[in-house]
Amino acid sequence: MTAFVAIDLGGTHIRFAVGETQAGRVHTLGAPTVFPSHGFPDFAAAFTHFVAGLSGPAPKAATLAVAGPVHEGPFKLTNLDWVIDRDALLGALGLEALVVLNDFAAVGHAVAQLPDTHFLALSGPARPAHSARLISIIGPGTGLGVAQVIRGPERYAVVATEGGHIGYAPADTTDETVLALARARFGRVSAERLLSGAGLALHYEALAGHAAPFADDARLWQAALSGEDAAAAAALERYCLGLGRFAGDIALAHGADAVVVAGGLGLRLGDRLSGGAFAQGFYDKGRFADIMRTLPVTLVTEPQPGLYGAAAAFAQEFQG
Repeated sequence: MTAFVAIDLGGTHIRFAVGETQAGRVHTLGAPTVFPSHGFPDFAAAFTHFVAGLSGPAPKAATLAVAGPVHEGPFKLTNLDWVIDRDALLGALGLEALVVLNDFAAVGHAVAQLPDTHFLALSGPARPAHSARLISIIGPGTGLGVAQVIRGPERYAVVATEGGHIGYAPADTTDETVLALARARFGRVSAERLLSGAGLALHYEALAGHAAPFADDARLWQAALSGEDAAAAAALERYCLGLGRFAGDIALAHGADAVVVAGGLGLRLGDRLSGGAFAQGFYDKGRFADIMRTLPVTLVTEPQPGLYGAAAAFAQEFQG
């Protein structure tokens, strides 16, 4: 077995857990330790603080999932004023191995390695989506993640993409109303603009004719999910319809055998994605509607898919 530290680094929080790999899989992964990212001047300081609190010796290997594009050589994080330099960190932290990958690529690794009990069927046939040959993954949240898992006879590959930034495709006159509002405000409108967490407010404003009367997006989401505000609930219904249409478009573009929804917002939506507007949008593909009904769609229920996926990526690379 190989011991390692798994890290999921976001703009708000950084999560650490110690794990072990065996035969290319995650064998164990401890409970996460969470710190505010802004509580440290850089990644090295956060890592040093975590390992100082361990009861035993620190592992000599780590795997780091970061929000935003990952490049060879030093690169700056998108939502945090930190620079990640893999080669420099190896020496500074006394590590023998360090895997660095995009956070949604990590989610892809989680989908490939999580056990069956961490998935909830949403629609389509009963067979498990996460064991299909080619899986499309979408993750609504702060952004709109898109990735693929491609399974081979011996190994799998994860393809991270920027698919959430494709242009938003309206499917009816209501969509066109939402799109017109967003275009007037932002110019080009990506799918992420309307189908990330912040997109619910745009749906509300377009449908109600005025801005949502809530202090922030979190309060709007609460009102929509609880049903306490009829306009917010209606906006959420349209949001789920649009998310289903987007998921179906991505599946067609990828030639997918199955679709998996992941991420914190996907988990929060839960049963809202089981049938209903989401399934209606997913199947709404004209001549391809019957084909869409043959694709299993599942939801990742693992609460820390980025952290687990970072661990799975390490296991896949080193086959420990």
